[in-house]
Amino acid sequence: MGRARRRRDRVLEHLTELRSLPIGGAPEPAFRARLRAELISRHRAEQSPYPFPSVSAADLPSLSSGTPVPSSPGRHARPRASRRPARRRPMLSHLASFGLAAGMMVSAFATYQSVPGDSLYPLKRAAESTLVRLSADDAQRGERELDSAKTRAKEVASLLGSAGDGPLVGETLKDMEDSTRSGISRLERAEPRSPKIKKFARDQKEMVSPMLPQLNGDQQAQAEGYLHYIEGLVAPQ
Repeated sequence: MGRARRRRDRVLEHLTELRSLPIGGAPEPAFRARLRAELISRHRAEQSPYPFPSVSAADLPSLSSGTPVPSSPGRHARPRASRRPARRRPMLSHLASFGLAAGMMVSAFATYQSVPGDSLYPLKRAAESTLVRLSADDAQRGERELDSAKTRAKEVASLLGSAGDGPLVGETLKDMEDSTRSGISRLERAEPRSPKIKKFARDQKEMVSPMLPQLNGDQQAQAEGYLHYIEGLVAPQ
């Protein structure tokens, strides 16, 4: 009943518009186009099980023009949803990679510059130990242990004068001597009378000797015993 009533009201509306036209005149093109659009839209809606969008007068040619009306799509045709390509963000990816690499470089530099007592110092020592264990042979392992001994000497120089440096200086001096003795022993087995040993001894003497006036009694005894040991490496045999 509701649909029939709406149709009747629409017909009455069109008749009212026709009544307002002058006698002998024809309907205006806009009226004809609108009426034609409504009739076509209702015809499609009744024949197709899928709803069609309403057609406006601007979308259809007028009755007076000879433009053909486009054919309607198939009865069971459904619009295909277009897939949007995934958005790629190469710039953000590059920036994230660069930031990660920069962070790793800063962290590695801070670890390398750390001294006993710093939070990153255990990581530094662990990296040194791993590098020594991964050595190809005794000669390379001995050289890396001597490099660690040089690093301990530099750390002692950095610790001198800092607050609470007493136990840290003593521990670092002991680690320096342990690395030196282990490295010399390995290098002598792999390369007897190697010139690398004498060069190391001279460099260490130049590094440790200036520290003696800044060390306390126990620390001086440790350093003097170490210097006596490496001086024997330089003496002619």
